[in-house]
Amino acid sequence: MPRYALKVEYQGAPFAGWQRQKELPSVQGAIEAALARLEPRAHTIAAAGRTDAGVHALGQVAHCDMRRDWDPFRLSEALNYHLKPAPVAIVDCAAVDDDWHARFSALERRYLFRILIRRAPATHEDGQVWQVKHPLDVKAMQAGADRLIGRHDFTTFRSSICQAASPVKTLDELRVSEVDGLSGREVQFHVRARSFLHNQVRSFVGTLERVGSGAWTADDVETALNARDRAACGPVCPPQGLYLAAVQYPHDPFG
Repeated sequence: MPRYALKVEYQGAPFAGWQRQKELPSVQGAIEAALARLEPRAHTIAAAGRTDAGVHALGQVAHCDMRRDWDPFRLSEALNYHLKPAPVAIVDCAAVDDDWHARFSALERRYLFRILIRRAPATHEDGQVWQVKHPLDVKAMQAGADRLIGRHDFTTFRSSICQAASPVKTLDELRVSEVDGLSGREVQFHVRARSFLHNQVRSFVGTLERVGSGAWTADDVETALNARDRAACGPVCPPQGLYLAAVQYPHDPFG
Protein backbone atom coordinates (compact mmCIF):
# COMPACT_ATOMS: atom_id res chain seq x y z
CA MET A 1 0.00 0.00 0.00
CA PRO A 2 1.50 3.37 -0.98
CA ARG A 3 2.39 5.53 2.02
CA TYR A 4 2.11 9.33 2.12
CA ALA A 5 3.48 11.91 4.52
CA LEU A 6 1.10 14.77 5.35
CA LYS A 7 2.10 18.15 6.77
CA VAL A 8 -0.89 19.34 8.77
CA GLU A 9 -1.91 22.74 10.11
CA TYR A 10 -4.84 23.16 12.49
CA GLN A 11 -6.51 25.28 15.11
CA GLY A 12 -6.96 23.26 18.26
CA ALA A 13 -9.95 25.04 19.81
CA PRO A 14 -12.74 22.83 18.36
CA PHE A 15 -10.96 19.57 19.11
CA ALA A 16 -10.38 17.36 22.13
CA GLY A 17 -6.80 16.98 20.89
CA TRP A 18 -5.07 15.15 18.07
CA GLN A 19 -5.93 11.60 19.10
CA ARG A 20 -9.12 9.98 17.86
CA GLN A 21 -11.78 9.69 20.57
CA LYS A 22 -15.02 7.79 20.45
CA GLU A 23 -17.48 10.61 21.14
CA LEU A 24 -15.39 13.78 20.89
CA PRO A 25 -14.04 15.64 17.83
CA SER A 26 -10.35 15.16 17.14
CA VAL A 27 -7.92 16.18 14.42
CA GLN A 28 -7.01 12.56 13.71
CA GLY A 29 -10.69 11.68 13.40
CA ALA A 30 -11.33 14.55 10.98
CA ILE A 31 -8.49 13.49 8.67
CA GLU A 32 -9.44 9.81 8.82
CA ALA A 33 -13.02 10.70 7.93
CA ALA A 34 -11.76 12.70 4.94
CA LEU A 35 -9.61 9.75 3.84
CA ALA A 36 -12.67 7.49 4.03
CA ARG A 37 -14.42 9.77 1.54
CA LEU A 38 -11.60 9.06 -0.93
CA GLU A 39 -11.21 5.33 -0.24
CA PRO A 40 -14.27 4.04 1.66
CA ARG A 41 -12.91 1.93 4.53
CA ALA A 42 -11.52 2.40 8.04
CA HIS A 43 -8.33 4.45 8.04
CA THR A 44 -5.72 4.77 10.79
CA ILE A 45 -3.08 7.47 10.55
CA ALA A 46 -0.05 8.08 12.78
CA ALA A 47 1.35 11.46 13.79
CA ALA A 48 4.69 12.82 14.99
CA GLY A 49 3.10 13.92 18.26
CA ARG A 50 -0.24 13.92 20.05
CA THR A 51 -1.33 17.46 20.87
CA ASP A 52 -3.76 18.11 23.72
CA ALA A 53 -7.15 19.79 23.57
CA GLY A 54 -6.84 23.41 22.48
CA VAL A 55 -3.26 23.06 21.20
CA HIS A 56 -2.58 24.17 17.61
CA ALA A 57 -0.18 23.02 14.90
CA LEU A 58 1.74 24.80 12.18
CA GLY A 59 3.70 21.75 11.08
CA GLN A 60 2.28 18.54 12.49
CA VAL A 61 3.32 15.54 10.39
CA ALA A 62 1.30 12.36 9.89
CA HIS A 63 1.32 9.46 7.48
CA CYS A 64 -1.43 7.45 5.83
CA ASP A 65 -1.53 4.27 3.74
CA MET A 66 -3.68 4.22 0.61
CA ARG A 67 -4.73 1.35 -1.66
CA ARG A 68 -4.22 3.21 -4.92
CA ASP A 69 -1.39 5.38 -6.14
CA TRP A 70 -2.26 9.02 -5.65
CA ASP A 71 -0.51 12.03 -7.03
CA PRO A 72 0.50 13.79 -3.78
CA PHE A 73 -0.85 17.15 -4.90
CA ARG A 74 -4.21 15.65 -5.88
CA LEU A 75 -4.38 13.76 -2.58
CA SER A 76 -3.80 16.93 -0.54
CA GLU A 77 -6.35 18.87 -2.60
CA ALA A 78 -8.97 16.14 -2.20
CA LEU A 79 -8.38 15.90 1.54
CA ASN A 80 -8.66 19.66 1.98
CA TYR A 81 -11.96 19.62 0.09
CA HIS A 82 -13.42 16.97 2.41
CA LEU A 83 -11.95 18.53 5.57
CA LYS A 84 -14.03 21.69 5.16
CA PRO A 85 -15.27 23.44 7.27
CA ALA A 86 -13.00 22.04 10.03
CA PRO A 87 -9.99 24.31 10.75
CA VAL A 88 -7.57 21.65 9.47
CA ALA A 89 -5.44 21.92 6.34
CA ILE A 90 -3.03 19.60 4.55
CA VAL A 91 -0.35 22.08 3.56
CA ASP A 92 1.95 19.53 1.90
CA CYS A 93 1.92 15.88 0.89
CA ALA A 94 4.67 13.53 -0.30
CA ALA A 95 5.06 9.86 -1.19
CA VAL A 96 7.40 8.09 1.25
CA ASP A 97 8.89 4.62 1.67
CA ASP A 98 6.81 1.90 3.28
CA ASP A 99 9.01 1.88 6.40
CA TRP A 100 8.88 5.66 6.92
CA HIS A 101 6.98 6.58 10.08
CA ALA A 102 5.77 10.03 11.10
CA ARG A 103 6.59 9.38 14.76
CA PHE A 104 9.46 6.91 14.85
CA SER A 105 11.43 8.42 11.96
CA ALA A 106 11.41 11.91 13.54
CA LEU A 107 14.64 13.36 14.94
CA GLU A 108 13.22 16.45 16.63
CA ARG A 109 10.03 18.32 17.52
CA ARG A 110 9.80 22.09 17.78
CA TYR A 111 7.14 23.98 19.70
CA LEU A 112 6.18 27.64 19.82
CA PHE A 113 4.33 29.23 22.73
CA ARG A 114 2.86 32.74 22.48
CA ILE A 115 1.98 35.06 25.37
CA LEU A 116 0.17 38.27 24.46
CA ILE A 117 0.99 41.14 26.85
CA ARG A 118 -2.13 43.30 26.77
CA ARG A 119 -4.78 44.55 29.16
CA ALA A 120 -7.60 44.93 26.61
CA PRO A 121 -9.36 41.67 25.69
CA ALA A 122 -7.89 39.88 22.70
CA THR A 123 -10.20 39.88 19.69
CA HIS A 124 -8.39 38.65 16.57
CA GLU A 125 -6.00 36.54 18.65
CA ASP A 126 -8.63 35.11 21.00
CA GLY A 127 -7.95 31.40 21.43
CA GLN A 128 -4.55 31.70 19.72
CA VAL A 129 -2.48 33.10 22.60
CA TRP A 130 -2.25 33.09 26.37
CA GLN A 131 -3.10 36.63 27.38
CA VAL A 132 -1.24 38.11 30.36
CA LYS A 133 -2.06 41.65 31.49
CA HIS A 134 1.15 42.46 33.35
CA PRO A 135 4.66 43.05 31.93
CA LEU A 136 7.17 40.20 31.91
CA ASP A 137 10.95 40.36 32.32
CA VAL A 138 12.26 38.46 29.31
CA LYS A 139 15.87 38.42 30.49
CA ALA A 140 14.85 36.91 33.82
CA MET A 141 12.76 34.26 32.03
CA GLN A 142 15.68 33.36 29.78
CA ALA A 143 17.91 33.01 32.83
CA GLY A 144 15.37 30.57 34.27
CA ALA A 145 15.03 28.77 30.94
CA ASP A 146 18.80 28.27 30.77
CA ARG A 147 18.63 26.15 33.95
CA LEU A 148 16.38 23.68 32.09
CA ILE A 149 18.45 23.17 28.93
CA GLY A 150 20.31 19.87 28.68
CA ARG A 151 19.66 16.32 29.84
CA HIS A 152 17.67 16.14 33.08
CA ASP A 153 15.10 14.19 35.02
CA PHE A 154 12.04 16.35 34.27
CA THR A 155 9.66 14.70 36.75
CA THR A 156 8.74 18.16 38.11
CA PHE A 157 7.57 19.29 34.67
CA ARG A 158 5.74 16.07 33.75
CA SER A 159 2.00 15.50 33.99
CA SER A 160 0.90 12.94 36.55
CA ILE A 161 -0.81 11.02 33.73
CA CYS A 162 2.25 11.02 31.44
CA GLN A 163 2.81 7.57 29.92
CA ALA A 164 6.47 8.03 28.92
CA ALA A 165 8.74 5.24 30.12
CA SER A 166 11.25 7.66 31.66
CA PRO A 167 11.18 11.30 32.85
CA VAL A 168 14.74 11.80 31.58
CA LYS A 169 14.84 13.91 28.43
CA THR A 170 17.30 16.16 26.64
CA LEU A 171 16.09 19.71 26.05
CA ASP A 172 18.09 21.23 23.19
CA GLU A 173 16.62 24.73 23.12
CA LEU A 174 14.37 26.92 25.27
CA ARG A 175 14.64 30.45 23.90
CA VAL A 176 12.55 33.38 25.14
CA SER A 177 12.07 36.49 23.00
CA GLU A 178 9.86 39.56 22.86
CA VAL A 179 8.35 40.59 19.52
CA ASP A 180 5.77 42.94 18.07
CA GLY A 181 2.72 40.76 17.34
CA LEU A 182 -0.41 41.60 15.40
CA SER A 183 -2.30 42.58 18.55
CA GLY A 184 0.52 43.90 20.74
CA ARG A 185 3.74 42.84 22.40
CA GLU A 186 4.27 39.09 22.56
CA VAL A 187 6.64 36.95 24.56
CA GLN A 188 7.44 33.84 22.56
CA PHE A 189 9.04 30.60 23.67
CA HIS A 190 10.86 28.45 21.10
CA VAL A 191 11.36 24.92 22.43
CA ARG A 192 13.26 22.12 20.72
CA ALA A 193 13.93 18.47 21.67
CA ARG A 194 13.82 14.99 20.23
CA SER A 195 10.75 14.20 22.33
CA PHE A 196 8.70 15.67 25.15
CA LEU A 197 6.81 14.55 28.22
CA HIS A 198 3.08 15.16 28.60
CA ASN A 199 2.47 18.84 29.50
CA GLN A 200 6.21 19.52 29.61
CA VAL A 201 6.18 22.68 27.49
CA ARG A 202 3.13 24.14 29.24
CA SER A 203 4.76 23.39 32.60
CA PHE A 204 7.92 25.20 31.49
CA VAL A 205 6.01 28.26 30.28
CA GLY A 206 3.78 28.50 33.35
CA THR A 207 6.81 28.29 35.62
CA LEU A 208 8.83 30.82 33.61
CA GLU A 209 5.92 33.25 33.60
CA ARG A 210 6.26 33.32 37.40
CA VAL A 211 9.91 34.28 36.90
CA GLY A 212 8.97 37.01 34.42
CA SER A 213 6.41 38.35 36.89
CA GLY A 214 8.98 38.52 39.68
CA ALA A 215 7.40 35.83 41.87
CA TRP A 216 10.18 33.30 41.16
CA THR A 217 13.90 33.55 40.39
CA ALA A 218 16.08 31.48 38.10
CA ASP A 219 17.40 29.73 41.21
CA ASP A 220 13.82 28.75 42.09
CA VAL A 221 13.49 27.10 38.67
CA GLU A 222 16.64 25.07 39.30
CA THR A 223 15.40 24.11 42.77
CA ALA A 224 12.10 22.94 41.26
CA LEU A 225 13.92 20.91 38.61
CA ASN A 226 16.16 19.23 41.16
CA ALA A 227 13.20 18.42 43.41
CA ARG A 228 11.96 15.87 40.84
CA ASP A 229 8.52 16.38 42.32
CA ARG A 230 5.43 17.47 40.40
CA ALA A 231 4.31 19.53 43.40
CA ALA A 232 7.38 21.76 42.94
CA CYS A 233 6.27 22.89 39.47
CA GLY A 234 4.83 26.34 38.87
CA PRO A 235 1.32 26.72 37.40
CA VAL A 236 0.68 24.87 34.14
CA CYS A 237 -0.29 27.50 31.57
CA PRO A 238 -3.40 27.16 29.37
CA PRO A 239 -3.13 25.34 26.02
CA GLN A 240 -4.27 27.99 23.56
CA GLY A 241 -0.86 29.64 23.12
CA LEU A 242 0.91 26.38 22.22
CA TYR A 243 1.77 25.33 18.65
CA LEU A 244 3.52 22.24 17.33
CA ALA A 245 5.69 24.26 14.96
CA ALA A 246 7.79 21.71 13.08
CA VAL A 247 9.10 18.16 12.99
CA GLN A 248 12.57 17.32 11.66
CA TYR A 249 13.54 14.10 9.86
CA PRO A 250 16.85 12.73 8.55
CA HIS A 251 15.60 13.67 5.09
CA ASP A 252 12.76 16.16 4.70
CA PRO A 253 9.94 14.21 2.98
CA PHE A 254 8.52 17.49 1.66
CA GLY A 255 11.80 18.37 0.05
